[in-house]
Amino acid sequence: MRDPKLAFGPDLVKLIAEIDEFKGRWEALKTLSPDRLSALRKVATIESVGSSTRIEGAKLSDAEVEDLLSRAISITAFSTRDEQEVAGYAEAMDLVFEAHVDMRLTENHVRQLHQTLLRHSDKDARHRGSYKTLSNNVVAFDADGRQIGVVFETTAPFDTPREMEALVAWTRKALDEESLHPLIVIAVFVVTFLAIHPFQDANGRLSRVLTTLLLLRAGYAYVPYASLERVIEENKDLYYKALRRTQTTLENETPDWEPWVGFFLRCLKRQKDSLAARLEQERLAEGADANLPALSLEVLKALQANERLTIAQLASITGANRNTLKVRLRELVADGRVKRRGKARATWYSL
Repeated sequence: MRDPKLAFGPDLVKLIAEIDEFKGRWEALKTLSPDRLSALRKVATIESVGSSTRIEGAKLSDAEVEDLLSRAISITAFSTRDEQEVAGYAEAMDLVFEAHVDMRLTENHVRQLHQTLLRHSDKDARHRGSYKTLSNNVVAFDADGRQIGVVFETTAPFDTPREMEALVAWTRKALDEESLHPLIVIAVFVVTFLAIHPFQDANGRLSRVLTTLLLLRAGYAYVPYASLERVIEENKDLYYKALRRTQTTLENETPDWEPWVGFFLRCLKRQKDSLAARLEQERLAEGADANLPALSLEVLKALQANERLTIAQLASITGANRNTLKVRLRELVADGRVKRRGKARATWYSL
């Protein structure tokens, strides 16, 4: 892979500086209690899992994703394709969060994450962790599901191992030598990875998992607390347009990196802006908690320790009268601190 010739205008340079300024302030910013930080990270993870799988066609809402993940330990087999993709993405994200310090970018680690993504999908068992053996060009379909043309021609299966080896080697060298800013290196890696489309399926989801891995390894420690995938989902049309505008120039002598790099940096800015706003909301809520009734504080503490609880369970934990408990729960729901799910006897609560 050739070293990209990159020359960007002041707007993109300013974006990088703004993102790096937030990165540098992160330790000072995360002054919330461990419980609130943990809750913030949980919300971001649910949003990331839901958004990334929906970008690729899954239909589960964030509430359904949250419910599924809360029951995942007791589920032996996931019945639908959407559930399988959600469970696999959540496990891949957990692996990256836990092991990113030791998970250097290698082809073996890329394959390992692909295996994890597809772990629960029997349909994909044959090609988990293996580079593609069939063409997987990006194609367009009509309203009846008939293929009407090739949108983008990806790398041929025969050339995929060589191109992946070159891409991984270039990315590691560029990051180690700091020849380019790490955000630029990550952006170039992602758009090139998606142009190669190395696996038969799950390339989009894997590219977003790898983005998180590379950002964490580059020191952007705040990434788990705000969903980049949510930002991409909200700008899905622009996402595909930016990819195509750069990818269609990759064979040129001087590829046009700016459409994709600009989109990528603007998404990172929105991610950190969203996190800054949530941190401020949490600080205000933390201050307001001092004025809450003691039982309300007990309820919040119980819900921080448990993903979902019924009134009966909360009554058992707090020892409170059920009628008083219902009043406090109504107040917490009205304040937006607690969510109510289900109906009648099946009602349960979560943060």
